Amino acid sequence: MLKIVVLGTGNLSKHLCTAFIKAKDVEIIQVVGRNEEDLQQFSDYSPISNDFNAIADADVYIIAVKDDAISEVSEHLSKKKGIVAHTSGAIHLNAVQPDNKGVFYPLQTFTKGKSVDFENIPICFEAQEKESLKTLEILAKSISKNVHQIDSDQRKKLHLAAVFVNNFTNYMYHVGEALCLEEGISFDLLKPLILETAEKIQTIPPKDAQTGPARRNDKKSMTGHLELLNNETHITLYKLLSEAINKAHEKEL
Repeated sequence: MLKIVVLGTGNLSKHLCTAFIKAKDVEIIQVVGRNEEDLQQFSDYSPISNDFNAIADADVYIIAVKDDAISEVSEHLSKKKGIVAHTSGAIHLNAVQPDNKGVFYPLQTFTKGKSVDFENIPICFEAQEKESLKTLEILAKSISKNVHQIDSDQRKKLHLAAVFVNNFTNYMYHVGEALCLEEGISFDLLKPLILETAEKIQTIPPKDAQTGPARRNDKKSMTGHLELLNNETHITLYKLLSEAINKAHEKEL
């Protein structure tokens, strides 16, 4: 039975606790956080504490806090023997202060109140010690079938890729919704297109799935689109993305 302590009370902490509580060989022995009100939502999972000087002894300490606070929080665990692992995609392993350090990074977007199926979420783990690697792998496999040992440099590039496919793409959804609302059109009309686009790249490379006026170098359509835009940011994005798509496929035109 792996005993774990979760440090942090945000969305990721809540989702991790929800997953770990279902795992057969994992026991959450404590959740630690500074905000007493936020801590209360974890009282059904384990004992809670806002005292960082009274952290329980555990096999693994999962630090699920904002990136800038990882190093500071890890300092409270300097005398602990267990593995101290942060959950960030963008932060190096060495941000953790104790010697027995690791990373336990679930590659997914987490939203308050929106449940996720951890079984298929990629979990990327890293550690300096061989035994710690084995322990983090066991912990990852207790909640997911999609587990990968990835070092800090690989993980940082993976996180960058995730920003492109998730954060930037979601902003494009926001722009599309805004354009629909300008004309009193329901954004729901675009959702089948969004789902089909995501479905296609399950079987073919994204470059091969590319369609649209920039892919075809349809200058008349692109000029017409630009005339419809009245937001300078949207105009800049349209031009930049169209140019990038056109350049990626110029040899095929």
